Amino acid sequence: MTEKNVRRAAVSALRAWSKGHLYAESLVERQARRNHLSTSDRALLNSILFAVLRNRSLLDHWIGMLRKGKLDRETRDILRVGLCQLLLLGIPDHAAVNETVNCARKPVRGLINAVLRRAVAARKTLFSESESLRPSIKFSHPEWLCNRWEKQFGNAEMESLLAWNNEPAPVIVRLNSLASDALDPTGEELLISIGLDNYYQVAGALPREWVEKGQVYVQDPSTRLAIELLDPQPGEKVLDACAAPGGKSSLIAAAMKNKGQILCTDASEKRIPRLIENLTRQKITITTTQQFDWTETPPLDWKSRFDRILLDVPCSNSGVMRRRVDARWRLKPEQIESLPAIQRLILENALPCLRQGGRLVYSTCSLESEENEGLILNLLRDFPEVSLLESRCSVPFRDGFDGSYAALLSVEKSA
Repeated sequence: MTEKNVRRAAVSALRAWSKGHLYAESLVERQARRNHLSTSDRALLNSILFAVLRNRSLLDHWIGMLRKGKLDRETRDILRVGLCQLLLLGIPDHAAVNETVNCARKPVRGLINAVLRRAVAARKTLFSESESLRPSIKFSHPEWLCNRWEKQFGNAEMESLLAWNNEPAPVIVRLNSLASDALDPTGEELLISIGLDNYYQVAGALPREWVEKGQVYVQDPSTRLAIELLDPQPGEKVLDACAAPGGKSSLIAAAMKNKGQILCTDASEKRIPRLIENLTRQKITITTTQQFDWTETPPLDWKSRFDRILLDVPCSNSGVMRRRVDARWRLKPEQIESLPAIQRLILENALPCLRQGGRLVYSTCSLESEENEGLILNLLRDFPEVSLLESRCSVPFRDGFDGSYAALLSVEKSA
């Protein structure tokens, strides 16, 4: 597979992504299979695609400085791919220019070549000028989101958050205590301690066999906050209401030492097979899975059935934009306005399923108050029988891992 095919695959992935049908991760896999990419070529494709998406506004700004006038969408994507290699990824000039030009249609090759060669000549100017750009362009985030975070955090911390989101996320794994052949981190040179029990950063490529054997699970440490609040115990009956793909379910099972019962539900039937696969791989034997949409009224036999309930509700994903590079471009202001109504409905439907004296944890991977503390405060006002025992949150620029929120609730009498 030649390098020019990798550039062509990157452009094809960007064209498909712009139509909104698939997420970037899926597009990498699809293009890698379709083009029979080697491991190194797949890694190059991944680097180019994600760097373009992280820096889309900045790349477009540079394109505007280097070439005046309108561009068709494919030509713009080709230029994004070329400038990304030259100015962001450090790929040698001759390879970045020549291979990008060769992946274009003949009528536009001259234009592509001219713009990329101008970029090589103007590299220092482009870099120095970019430091004075407004944050939405410099860090490539929607203007409305930058304005929102500036009001919420202040200008300096807003920029820290934007910069965090633009850094490639390290691979962090949690060691699986239920694995039949557990890894010894002291004997594995690839595992770097991050100062949290059972969580390690992987230096280099993650060995596939570790995942296939269920020895590790790729998981950001922010996920542990909700499970620490939930505090599930061996022998209990636990509901993980929005469970797929199973990361928090596996944390619950580990805390329960594989003793008790966990019902894992998810609204999407298509996500259930992956959930089952992940749980099985990690040697978890106490789970049952079922498709269920918690915007609907739950079955009567679930009432007061569970000792603990985890509600990791659908959310804006604004706390995990470093890992979910698509999210910044897919999220719209109206979603932040509409999501709390869905989240509140899920919470109201799940509360009656908690036994009296039980614990329910509501959690998100959002930084937005409407989805987090604001929603909980409104719930407490409307449901005096519900008590907030504790809440925790993580903020990337403060805590060094993904953003999340978790609230521990109890019900004094049946909701």
